Amino acid sequence: MSAELLDLLDWKRRVFELYAEVRADDEPERAWARWRGVRDELFRTHPQSPLPADARAEFDGLDYFPYDPAARVVARVEPREPEALEIPGSAGSLVRFTRFAAARFELGGEPRELQLYWLDGYGGGVFLPVADATSGSETYGAGRYVLDTVKGADLGGDGETLVLDFNFAYNPSCSYDARWACPLAPPANRLPLAIRAGERHRAARGTTPRADDHPERDMSR
Repeated sequence: MSAELLDLLDWKRRVFELYAEVRADDEPERAWARWRGVRDELFRTHPQSPLPADARAEFDGLDYFPYDPAARVVARVEPREPEALEIPGSAGSLVRFTRFAAARFELGGEPRELQLYWLDGYGGGVFLPVADATSGSETYGAGRYVLDTVKGADLGGDGETLVLDFNFAYNPSCSYDARWACPLAPPANRLPLAIRAGERHRAARGTTPRADDHPERDMSR
């Protein structure tokens, strides 16, 4: 048990360090390429990889759309009346969050809005899942994550803005293996346009991705 927890600590350190590199790089596409490379290595070799152990040997990388500069936006954060809620997850799980603000930005030539959630567990963190018109066909059916700061996925911003780069949108761990349980994108964070940026539906070639709308039990990813 102690070895497993230390492996998890190492995973978290590596992910936090990776996103620190991303935020420090003034060339987003170069940072994205670095992010992809490190993720592939972690998925292939790390004991805490979301992939089933028997799928790692033949794993040859996650699938992504080509980098799209237009998919990177700086969103204005607008406070909202706090609202406590439980976001459904895979395997029937429920995770408690507080909706505390909205992220407003322009994408695809139109104004958009996504809700920002704060994890109510110890330490907290900003959580921003998203589903769009590609969900269930080109991307994972239950949505992808853009920000999940309790796990290190933080693209930057200041006190009034957040960087939302949908090229960094990634699948929850439950899309690779049902042993994980993940909170998924609620209806308020489903956008009507197709966001062809970030991780594709067939994220792990050589594995069988799960595209059903069953929302993750482990908040470590």
